[in-house]
Amino acid sequence: MSPPIWPASVERWAMHELELAGPDEGNPFKDVQLTACYQFRNRIVEVDGFYDGGGVYRVRFMPDKAGLWRFVTVSNAAELDGFTGELNVTEASRSNHGPVRAHRTNFLYADGTRFMPFGTTCYHWTHDLDEEREQATLNTLQESPFNKLRMCVLPIRKVNPPLVPFAGSDPDGLDLDRFNPSFFQHFERRVSDLRDIGVEADVILFHPYDRGYRGLEDMGRERDHAYLRYVIARLGAYRNVWWSLANEYNFNRSKTIEDWDDLFRFVKRIDPYEHLLSIHNGNRMYERGNLYDFTKPWISHQSIQHWDMASTTEWLNKYSKPAVLDEISYEGDAARRWANISGQELVHRFWECATRGGYPGHSETFVGQGDRPWLHKGGTLHGESPSRIGFLRMIMESVTDMQELRYLGRRQSATVSLDLPPGSHRVEVIDTWNMTITPIDEALEGHAEIKLPRRPYLALRISKFGT
Repeated sequence: MSPPIWPASVERWAMHELELAGPDEGNPFKDVQLTACYQFRNRIVEVDGFYDGGGVYRVRFMPDKAGLWRFVTVSNAAELDGFTGELNVTEASRSNHGPVRAHRTNFLYADGTRFMPFGTTCYHWTHDLDEEREQATLNTLQESPFNKLRMCVLPIRKVNPPLVPFAGSDPDGLDLDRFNPSFFQHFERRVSDLRDIGVEADVILFHPYDRGYRGLEDMGRERDHAYLRYVIARLGAYRNVWWSLANEYNFNRSKTIEDWDDLFRFVKRIDPYEHLLSIHNGNRMYERGNLYDFTKPWISHQSIQHWDMASTTEWLNKYSKPAVLDEISYEGDAARRWANISGQELVHRFWECATRGGYPGHSETFVGQGDRPWLHKGGTLHGESPSRIGFLRMIMESVTDMQELRYLGRRQSATVSLDLPPGSHRVEVIDTWNMTITPIDEALEGHAEIKLPRRPYLALRISKFGT
């Protein structure tokens, strides 16, 4: 039998995939081990392969250096063991900046380009296999300001999708020792689609919403590890992936902090690409606790649920890692306390968080917009906040080191006092809701009193002349 033919060349931070034929008897997900060792000069990167059903095995690799790589497969199955080859990695194309990394309290792509996450959440937009709705979601994202999407792998109790991540009969007859390749094939196509439109996929690995229905909250440590290994083997070579270990982790009563620490260490050990990795807390209204200890070494950034954006400064000072406020309540009119703030209030929270150095998150929870809102299934957006968030993103991405943004918030004072540093400055008044920028005519120095239009939700952009 002639050896398989694989791609001989890919660009940096793209995906190289090996496809192999192997055993399909027994339980290939559990019985067959497959890895590939990729070598660049004196460095070796070992990546897990996975079983993709029908006797097909795959290994996926994301090279981070241009040049010649060599690889060899290693397996306990003779049919998969000992395949070798070479891979020529070219420089990345213009739109390929590589995976996002944490840098102090901000984010950079691997090539050094600044990345500012403006995130939204569609927990289960891939689960119903509704092609029309999924394409609408992608089109909406492409036209929106959002460049990061939080999405779940595991289903929740309230839904019964046509495919779930595990084999067997859903929900009572699932085999948690076997995976469902069809589910993951669909899921990863959508991750690929997000990559192609410049959106980071913040993949939520666990959540507390099963409540005993499928047994997914308490699969046991061995099965949790097997699940993580399979997901990371399948998705890790996509450069736009982030890992969120859990959503509202503290609402899962089956796992202790020691359990979460173990899972963090496991992900950190088996992910060869060191994707961004965090965990998201649940909160009762006005609670300030329940944050995971973000000082732990495996955490790349903070993922926080809270309503008070003034705390952003405290969290940045305490943890010295990027603060992503993924849930700050949602624009909508649903009955839940976290699901019915106005677009104006959400935009206010975005400005409060962003001007303090954090990265706020959006979603939408309007009733009467189909069977479930954007938060759960995506589709199209109906709120007033996205265009204003786009205005904020435009301003934040254009701010230089010689400029300062001051957000004035809900108050509507007729004037504001500024004590400017030495030199001549120009000041612009930004109406964050009406999306206007009005320059002050004269140059300002030292102490200055600026008249304002007696409206809330204003901001100032202060620039030193010559910038």
